[in-house]
Amino acid sequence: MQASGPRPEQGTDASASGSAAGLEPEHAAPLPSPPAGAEGEARPLPFQWSLLAWAALVGVLTGIAVVGFHYLLGFINNVLFGPVVEGLLNLVGNTAPEPLAQPLPAPAPDTGTPLRALVQIGLGGLGFLPPPPAPPEPIPLPGEPLPAWLASWPVVVIPMLGGLAVGLLRFLVRDLGPSLPSLIAMADGAVKAAPKLPLLRLVAASLSLGSGASLGPEGPSVESGGNIGLWVGSRGGLSPSSQKALVAAGVAAGLAAGFKAPIAGVFFAFEGSYSTIPGRPSVRAVLVAAVASELVTQLCLGDEPIFRLPAYEVRSPLELPLYLGLGLVASFASWALVSVLSAGRSGPVQRALSRVPTWLLTALGGLGVGLMALGFPQVLGVGYDTIEALLGSDGGIALTTLLALLGVKLLATGLSSATGFVGGGFAPALFLGAVLGNVYGQLLGDGGFGLPVAEPPAYAMVGMAAVLAGSARAPLTALLLLFELTRDIRIVLPLMAAAGLSAALVERWQGLSDPGLLGPDALEEERRRELAALTVGEALEPEAPLVLAGTLPAREALEQLLAAHGHCLIVTQDEWVIGLVTLGDLQRGLTAAHGGSLCLADCRRSDLVWLPASANLAQLEDQLRPNGLRQCPVFALPDPSLPKLPTGLPGGGLALGRLQGLASRDGMARALARRASQP
Repeated sequence: MQASGPRPEQGTDASASGSAAGLEPEHAAPLPSPPAGAEGEARPLPFQWSLLAWAALVGVLTGIAVVGFHYLLGFINNVLFGPVVEGLLNLVGNTAPEPLAQPLPAPAPDTGTPLRALVQIGLGGLGFLPPPPAPPEPIPLPGEPLPAWLASWPVVVIPMLGGLAVGLLRFLVRDLGPSLPSLIAMADGAVKAAPKLPLLRLVAASLSLGSGASLGPEGPSVESGGNIGLWVGSRGGLSPSSQKALVAAGVAAGLAAGFKAPIAGVFFAFEGSYSTIPGRPSVRAVLVAAVASELVTQLCLGDEPIFRLPAYEVRSPLELPLYLGLGLVASFASWALVSVLSAGRSGPVQRALSRVPTWLLTALGGLGVGLMALGFPQVLGVGYDTIEALLGSDGGIALTTLLALLGVKLLATGLSSATGFVGGGFAPALFLGAVLGNVYGQLLGDGGFGLPVAEPPAYAMVGMAAVLAGSARAPLTALLLLFELTRDIRIVLPLMAAAGLSAALVERWQGLSDPGLLGPDALEEERRRELAALTVGEALEPEAPLVLAGTLPAREALEQLLAAHGHCLIVTQDEWVIGLVTLGDLQRGLTAAHGGSLCLADCRRSDLVWLPASANLAQLEDQLRPNGLRQCPVFALPDPSLPKLPTGLPGGGLALGRLQGLASRDGMARALARRASQP
């Protein structure tokens, strides 16, 4: 006799069990009926438990990949800035200057690296280390050693050699694997799934960062975790929703292992602008993967943080408004970083650079970074050593020097990204935030206004979170990351103020789209370029929107909206648009009113989200997706000086006569289909 129970549920359980075993549902063997016990039939484990097992596997594999990346990066860095530099100097003759009477203190041999020693020499020149007494400058004679800054000429050659190696690898491989937005599209089935194990990506990143490219290791770590997640999910025959959950698990595992910050990794997996991963099983999978990767990292690399932060100093709670000022300043640095990275990866720039062979282009990029390093060796590599020096400084650094370092670091990061080096923008964002916060703290304190505030390192730590929050569109991730690194609850309130303001301002200026801080994604950038090439007028609905007065009873407005088969309507007051009300807003308002009188204007649940007629489809997508809308009103306004994503009513109001119509998701799809059908 067959087991009792609805047959559809049996089929669902069998399919889920087959997927968990790594078999395609249609090829899985039929499951035997379990024997009935005293309390009825035995039931299989819920599917989410098998998803947790896959997530644990993703976390372990990601942790192993990040640990291998760490060792490979250190090995390449030591070889290039050790034996290779020594060989270059011996090849052309030792041009190093005579040693000073009181040489700079050398780094400890158990913690120092050749690149760190080079950075410390540069930091000594900037005032981070105690400078020796200046000897009298002799008159240069023919045949004497070169000046100290020119005697460091190997810093020009090493990034160029690393760029040549990365360029040759890109030329031979062509594709190092998809990035996060493409991974999500692959898991959704919108793009053919083509995940890649991250071996070649991590090798290219190790060559890039080990030779001095001005990027960070977090991008390759996170993207490697995402690729591992999709690769495991596709090989296991899991459903698209489970594959997306494993991509998120890989993202969390990569950031948790890269920064040794599992909580920040979990939040980043759901806070990133690419994320469309709901559901409790996904949350559990992300947690399990982050814990597994962090465990692997601690077992192999120890539990020491990636850089040592000083204890946070609190002088007075009245300093909080000053941290809001730091958030405002950090928003400009975030905007500058994202703009530089976007400009380097823009279509015109990349088309111009494509005329140069791939292997030569990356070598030329390394040459440019090396030339900058002659004057500012701090721009080389990840920059954690410089961040530690800034956080350990007592504030005696020349402000002009720090401001120059800000500009050079921005330029070196943009050049490294545009010319094909592999790395992310998290580390440059932290670097810029530390420098900017140090400058801000000095200006408030003894170096400027003389206010009784905390020392510059305190502002440097908050500046790191503020710039990262604005440039990565992830304020919670930035806040929790710095909290995990400092482990000091007193820093949370300043972090919340500065990071929240910075993220809000940058989003208003540049939209909510993924800024590509983890690295370029060719497929996603091409899709966004196609959207930006079409105006929002291409996505207008053919039907005129339903426009009703705000004084109309809500029940009557609901009846008219249902009769028009619409999803939202425009609310007006004296020929001025005052809001947008959706079908759900009307239903919730009437339910809360319990049959009482309710006018249409009272059903507004949010500020008006709209766009000017000069906007493009990329901006429309940025307005619709995070706000959960299907339609957005468009207005023809004579003044184009508007924020990229306007929210709320402008100062001059929105006249009903300026309304062009409603742009929608379906309209976007039709506009893209029309463009694709054109010869």
